[in-house]
Amino acid sequence: MTTLKNRLRGHSELGVGILLFVLGVLVLTDALTLEADLAGRGPVGPATVPLVVGCGLLVVAVLLSVDVLRGGRGEAEAGEDVDLTEPADWRTVLLLVGVFLAFAVLIGPLGFPVAGALLFWGAAYALGSRHLHRAPLIAAALSFLTYVVFDKLLGVPLPGGPLMGVI
Repeated sequence: MTTLKNRLRGHSELGVGILLFVLGVLVLTDALTLEADLAGRGPVGPATVPLVVGCGLLVVAVLLSVDVLRGGRGEAEAGEDVDLTEPADWRTVLLLVGVFLAFAVLIGPLGFPVAGALLFWGAAYALGSRHLHRAPLIAAALSFLTYVVFDKLLGVPLPGGPLMGVI
């Protein structure tokens, strides 16, 4: 046991490599089980991007593991702009959690454009934006643009809510 512990000392990045490998296998397995109508979508279907991402995860996992086993080490942090003596900002964390939960509850009845605008505005507010007139307008525009790109251009249906007939 001691020799295994000594051999693994300094090789903690192997855990990241294993995690990336498992995640890659999971993504590939999920992508290969997707059912897609090839005639309706063409050669690029819903499994294309997950296949590329899964293969990329496997390649990075193998390269990282080989590098760690050859003695490569990640550079130590030069230091961040974080004062570790200060307590965590729980107000911001709880505001963000509340905004995400509200989004999950409101996306069904209000649709993505309205719930997304509330999500973007709430996240901006929680992270410190105090532009009371500009932030909601930017949030609404970003949400509407996201809805149009996904729903209309990419064909990924998002709930429209009460605006379904208007948009």
